[in-house]
Amino acid sequence: MKATGTGQQTKATFLPLRVDKVSRSFGGLQAVDQVSFTLSVGERLAILGPNGAGKSTLFNLVCGDLAADSGRVYLRGEDVTGLPLHHRVRRGLARTYQTSSVFAGLTVGEHLMLAHRGPEKGRLSLWTRRAIQSEAADQARNLAEQVGLGSRFGVQGSELSHGELRQLEVAMALAAEPFIILLDEPAAGLSPAERERLTALLLSLQTSVAIVLVEHDMDVALTVADRVIVLESGRLIAEGNPEEIEADPLVRAVYLGEQHGQPQESAS
Repeated sequence: MKATGTGQQTKATFLPLRVDKVSRSFGGLQAVDQVSFTLSVGERLAILGPNGAGKSTLFNLVCGDLAADSGRVYLRGEDVTGLPLHHRVRRGLARTYQTSSVFAGLTVGEHLMLAHRGPEKGRLSLWTRRAIQSEAADQARNLAEQVGLGSRFGVQGSELSHGELRQLEVAMALAAEPFIILLDEPAAGLSPAERERLTALLLSLQTSVAIVLVEHDMDVALTVADRVIVLESGRLIAEGNPEEIEADPLVRAVYLGEQHGQPQESAS
């Protein structure tokens, strides 16, 4: 198992994501310290570590919600380090958040139509052409079916269960036709049955879409991921496939602990 990630490769322009020695501090706290990694086309990458390891900060540096103190972030070879989230979205990045955020008064279909139209300039205009509206409606129905919400297409957001909200958020991320989706603890608060459905959904996504996953549910993360990086105190201290990470004594003792492989209580 590799001890660190160098972020070095010969064909960087073809990689969906390259993170090169990014750092971020808050006052005297070094939240992320010289972290580098890459993401291949269609790869599923999980970021693990204990509370305070810097996972969320690194995640937000990648998506543009936070600015890096140093280091660079590249999307398909383009340096996007200085660009905010909405500009990165227009370049093919999508993300979800820990807390479900939907419009209670809009239906599943309306959410997906807005998500389909949103990333490009002018696509939220009231003067949208009928052809574009029809395209958005067709894609919305297809996405709803894909994530298991086909029968809930006309249901308002306020009527969805917590698990269905997570399914909707994944669909909304897919609606923008991204090449990378960043998922911020998608299994948080889900029941065992909902976690199982979410895991199956993530595994079913097209391999053309790469995933970066921050997740406290280790069973979900290690099932979904092709590769795992582990952080401690802002530093990348381990990298490997799920089997290597799971077998590593230090990782098991310090990060996975006793929770991996043990039944978890339902939070719903």
